[in-house]
Amino acid sequence: MPKSPPLHPLPKRDAGLPLKVAVAIFCRIALNTARRFAYPFAPVLSRALEVPITAVTRLIATNEVPSVFGVFFGPIIDRLGYRKIMLTGLVLLSLGMLSAAFLPLYWIIWAAFLLAGFGKSLFDPAVQAYASEQVPYRRRGLVIGLLEFSWAGSTLVGIPMIGILIDRVSWRAPFFVLGFLGAVGFITLILLIPPEPAKPNEVPRKHNGIRLKTVFSERTSLGALGFGFFLSISNNNLFVVYGAWLEHTFGLSITALGLGTAAIGIAELLGESLTALFADRLGLKLAVLTGVLISTCFYAIFPSLEINLTLALAGLFFIFLSFEFTIVSSFSLCTELLPQSRGTMMAAFFAAAGAGRVIGSLLGGTLWLARGILATITVSVISNGFAFVSLFWGLRHWHHR
Repeated sequence: MPKSPPLHPLPKRDAGLPLKVAVAIFCRIALNTARRFAYPFAPVLSRALEVPITAVTRLIATNEVPSVFGVFFGPIIDRLGYRKIMLTGLVLLSLGMLSAAFLPLYWIIWAAFLLAGFGKSLFDPAVQAYASEQVPYRRRGLVIGLLEFSWAGSTLVGIPMIGILIDRVSWRAPFFVLGFLGAVGFITLILLIPPEPAKPNEVPRKHNGIRLKTVFSERTSLGALGFGFFLSISNNNLFVVYGAWLEHTFGLSITALGLGTAAIGIAELLGESLTALFADRLGLKLAVLTGVLISTCFYAIFPSLEINLTLALAGLFFIFLSFEFTIVSSFSLCTELLPQSRGTMMAAFFAAAGAGRVIGSLLGGTLWLARGILATITVSVISNGFAFVSLFWGLRHWHHR
């Protein structure tokens, strides 16, 4: 008796994937730097724009809003193709950053971060879905871990360079540079990735991807969305104020803030490397749950490290190391929860995480100004606990087939 064909045949692997991953890392470094550099340099932007620091944290929160609405882009990503969506994301990055460079007004910069945020919300799920279709699940942690080197790259390379540009040129210089890098990435991707073949019109709509409502009805995906939401509250709650906290507590200069942030970048790079090397061996579900527990422990001891700059930087290092290992491993895990529609699932996950970052950004500034770092960390510990419970509930009976 002949064997019936598989319901979802494996895609043909892309022989040029390593080069494309390298280019994607470059593009994402630009996108991630555009989203992140306002965090450590919030006091600088506050003084340059002559607005209170709470106005800058609201601007940062605005940068996260597109991630929330990005959930509606998921089905579009699955239908239009990953290449078109990635190119659109880079166009929005360049448009936003160059607008801010030429018109350095608060509301223009607010709109610029919004556009760059939309660019990242389009690019990230598209590139991860593209790469995931080329790599089997048993190697998924490796390729996603490599892609996420761009996050550490933005901290190790992007933010220190931003600090140097601000210090030696002007606070507007980073907007010019990031706009230019977005244009370079756009041209490179056009040359490197050929247009995707059009999908036949006769394919029924329901087979073009799992509908968005399915993401919010499946227990596994719901648990993952809750996990991303609460974990992001924990991280952004601290991340949005750590620059101001370091400046206030230890009197760091602008350049020192940028270079000090390199410690976080090293932690993130190490976390992504650990994901690439060990997450597949541990099993992605176990890796994520273990990472949440370790991260919570580091949050809990952080307030006691305020007595010394070296200890404080070490505390930040281990917080971001454990967070990065956890979140990158969760990306790899989520690519397989709804394999028929990876773009939709990843966009929904990024939306949930984006909503958490918005709330964390708004909470962080308020808590730190009102009650100090102890209140900030307490909220992070509680939110991390909710993240663990959410993922454990959602994936308790889930196993990769």
